[in-house]
Amino acid sequence: MRILFIEDTVPLAEAVRDHLVADGHAVDWVVLLKDASAAYAAQSYDLILLDLHVPDGFGLDWLSARRAEGVKTPVIILTARDQISDRIRGLNAGADDYLVKPFDLDELLARCHAVSRRRHGHLSVQWEIGDVLIDEGAHQVVVEGQAVDLTAREWGVLSTLLQRRGQVVSKRVLEDALYAFGEEVESNAVEVYVSRLRKKLGHTLIRTQRGLGYQVAVS
Repeated sequence: MRILFIEDTVPLAEAVRDHLVADGHAVDWVVLLKDASAAYAAQSYDLILLDLHVPDGFGLDWLSARRAEGVKTPVIILTARDQISDRIRGLNAGADDYLVKPFDLDELLARCHAVSRRRHGHLSVQWEIGDVLIDEGAHQVVVEGQAVDLTAREWGVLSTLLQRRGQVVSKRVLEDALYAFGEEVESNAVEVYVSRLRKKLGHTLIRTQRGLGYQVAVS
């Protein structure tokens, strides 16, 4: 996933960003709402993580304005405000989930995956495609009864394809899911990760649609 992360507490932001990146996601971290607006105007995101209190405004006002513009990107609010009234207000403003600080990083990661699955209409975390068994929640892959290890970037490519199962996913979408602003992207990076996945999971799992992108086999 490509994630826009709005948070002004540096130690927390760095910990969250590093945890998400280690899981194979691209994270654009900003401190100010004006920078979040600029980033959103320049890039398509799969998820927004939003702190409510940042130096240049109130996160709920920013969220309400984005929803009024028709923005449908899922949003998870991260805040120290733990009153039920605050949660209701956040959800009514258009948030998809609400996590109170301090939180466990693995719980945040699980909520990110859950929101993404709901967005794409896939509620299951487990997939069975031919001889390949995939458990996204546990980050486990079994091929013909043997466990297979994937790197974070390989998981990123596979997860992006799975969440868009039945669709052809362009190279650009896969790059956006893997690399944040400022990261150098080699021209053949996606091809390299797809090739590695095919070697590990079999050559029939991921299909190439020439000139268009890649697609996970339906069965």
